[in-house]
Amino acid sequence: MFALADCNNFFVSCERVFRPDLEGRPVVVLSGNDGCVVSRSNEAKALGIPMGAPLYQIKALVEQEGVVCFSSNFSLYGDLSDRVMFILRKHTSRFEQYSIDESFFNIDHVPAEEQKAYCEKLVRDIRKGVGIPISIGIASSKTLAKVASKYAKKYPGYHGVCEIRTEQQRIKALSGFEIGDVWGIGRKAKAKLQAARISTALQFAEKSSLFAQNMLHKPGLLTWQELNGQDVIDITELPLKQSITTSRTFATAITEQSLLEEQIANFCAHCARQLRTQKSVAQQLLVYVHTSPFRTDIEQHYLSELVTLPIATANNQELINYALAAFRRSYRPGVLYKKAGVVLLKIIPEAAVVPDLFDTHDRAKENRLQRVLDRIEDRQGKRAIIYGSQLASDKTVYKNEHKSPLYTTDIRDIITLKV
Repeated sequence: MFALADCNNFFVSCERVFRPDLEGRPVVVLSGNDGCVVSRSNEAKALGIPMGAPLYQIKALVEQEGVVCFSSNFSLYGDLSDRVMFILRKHTSRFEQYSIDESFFNIDHVPAEEQKAYCEKLVRDIRKGVGIPISIGIASSKTLAKVASKYAKKYPGYHGVCEIRTEQQRIKALSGFEIGDVWGIGRKAKAKLQAARISTALQFAEKSSLFAQNMLHKPGLLTWQELNGQDVIDITELPLKQSITTSRTFATAITEQSLLEEQIANFCAHCARQLRTQKSVAQQLLVYVHTSPFRTDIEQHYLSELVTLPIATANNQELINYALAAFRRSYRPGVLYKKAGVVLLKIIPEAAVVPDLFDTHDRAKENRLQRVLDRIEDRQGKRAIIYGSQLASDKTVYKNEHKSPLYTTDIRDIITLKV
């Protein structure tokens, strides 16, 4: 049996760990630049605040209902995620972290009749030890475990743990589960299934395997098998992302070349880390910077440079060098740039890289160094070691007016008590 642990309203829960006075109050966490809502407390959901809502559109509701807003604090969220995952890893020999707030783990070492109670204790231990509420779903496949975790999160009567063990439980759970909420069913797949008059997970699971494959090809067949209790999805073998993007809109327009280069270098490093996480490399890099299309009173310029790399790579230094060289070729002094981004394209597995006889890089040495830098970052926190191009100034270019302190990763923000 598999268990899926899912942290409830994770970003909001992280903020509440150090602000217990916010329990029971509506809280939202905003995206970069304080743009849109990316996490909501149950109280905020009850007010009708949708995920992804721009802050300016709900400003009146925020003020009227006393909604507490936080800027994203990813250093804090990452650290608390590590603490939750550390506890979960200790309770299984097979653990797969799926995202910052979700992980699968095997519980076959626990007798079947004791698994629910075992996971309920785990929920209590994590809440007590880290302060984060989690929900756990138990089932024979990962997709069914995700379905179960949704019910555990939605209904307090499950005490944080829902299991789908019997055929009767599976049918009941899937009959009330919307097809668009099923793991692996994206927007286009949902539209196709709804056009075929399939609105619940059970209706899809009751179709034939041939129907699932013809309608949604191999991914649809795998999802169909999982909904019918077969464990066929290995998250380590899920398809690689076809592109990886990091982009930001600046709080105020930027003209300084050094400041723009700092942002591009940071974007490259962030994209490259995602590449290495999925054990892949990129063959192309796109860097772009542009002015605000809504400003008719300024010079407009859209800088976009596509670079094909001689050898596919995921190395920070190499990607930064190529990106900055591309940016410098088209940068215009004095232009008020409002947004920048980096996109990595033509992504392939790192094992598929073909060596070049005339390659001037000692890639084995560079890769060893990069692994060391990654380990230091894992232990000491993000940006523990960075390249000089990633820190051109102390100027803040994004809005983060509601950012909480770095309670666990910066000694200057550690909580002090007066007794």
